[in-house]
Amino acid sequence: MKFLSIPKLFDIHTHVQFAAFRDDADLVIKRARDSGVWMVNVGTQKDTAARAVGFTEKYTEGVYAAVGLHPIHTEKSYHDEQELGITNKELGGFESRGEVFDYEYYKKLAENPKVVAIGECGLDYAVFVREQRERQQKRASAETCGEGGLPIEERKAKQHRVFLQQIKLAAEVKKPLMIHCRQAFPDLIQILSSKLQVLSSPPGIIHFFSGVKEDAKELLDLGFSFSFGGVITFSRDYDEVVKYIPMERILLETDAPYVAPIPYRGKRNEPLYVIEVAKKLAELKNLSVEEVSEMTTKNALALFSTGIESL
Repeated sequence: MKFLSIPKLFDIHTHVQFAAFRDDADLVIKRARDSGVWMVNVGTQKDTAARAVGFTEKYTEGVYAAVGLHPIHTEKSYHDEQELGITNKELGGFESRGEVFDYEYYKKLAENPKVVAIGECGLDYAVFVREQRERQQKRASAETCGEGGLPIEERKAKQHRVFLQQIKLAAEVKKPLMIHCRQAFPDLIQILSSKLQVLSSPPGIIHFFSGVKEDAKELLDLGFSFSFGGVITFSRDYDEVVKYIPMERILLETDAPYVAPIPYRGKRNEPLYVIEVAKKLAELKNLSVEEVSEMTTKNALALFSTGIESL
C-alpha cells in the first residue's frame, strides 16, 4: 500500500466500530482526521472485524482495519470492569459468546487492501489466573473451570490453535500480526519463535505491551514492535520498559473506548486522545512531542506498508 500523505499521529490500535461509538462513530473519526490523526480499527470477532473493514470504505485514506479473533473470544466467558481496566462505568464489562475461528471468512476480509494487519490475536491467560484464585479461595479444585468445566490446559490449547491459524493467515496474505498478550509471554514467545520464518518482515506488533524487560528483549530479537496507550500517562509500571525499547520499535495507540489517558480518565477514550500518549512518551524518552509524533508515525507507516515512496 502507498499513502498519498503522512499523518501527524497514528493510532495503530483502536475500536471505533465498537458499540460504545454506536451513535457518533463518524464524528469521532472526523475529529481525529481533522487533527491529522489516522487510525487502525481492530476487529476482535467476525462482526467487529467486518465493521472495521466497513469503516475503511468511507475514506480515501486515514482509516484502516485489522481483522482477527481475540483470544478471550475463543470461549464463552465474562470479563468485568476491573479486569478490563474500565473507570467509565457506562462502558461496563461484557460476556463473550465464544467463536470458532473461520479461516476462510477472515481470509476474505484480510484480502481487502485497507486491512493492514491480522488480529487482534494472541494469548490471554488473565481469566485463568483469576478463576484459579477464586477457586483456591473457595478451597475448590483450581484445575477445571470456565466453559463446560474444561481443564485450563485444554482452554489454553484452544487459544494456541486459534493463534496458530491466524499466524498462518498472516503468512498467506503477507501482513503483520496485531498481537494481544496478557500473562502469557513465555508461551507467546515460544510460539512466535517457532513460526518466525513464515511471517512477513517486520512480523508485527505487540499491542498494549504489558511484559517485563526480558520479554521485550526476546520480542525485539524476533523483530517485533510495541505499542503503548493511555496507561503510561497514569501508571509508572511501564516507565522502565518504555525507556528500554528503542524508539524505532515504538508506536502509539489508544485502545479506545478503553483506558483513556490523563486528562480524560473516567471518560470514553477516542483516537484524538492519542496526542496525550505522545506527550507522555516524549517525557519518558526525553524527546520533543514533535519528534515522538514523527518517529512513531514513520514506524506505523513502515509496519503497515511496503515501498512507501513518500518516506
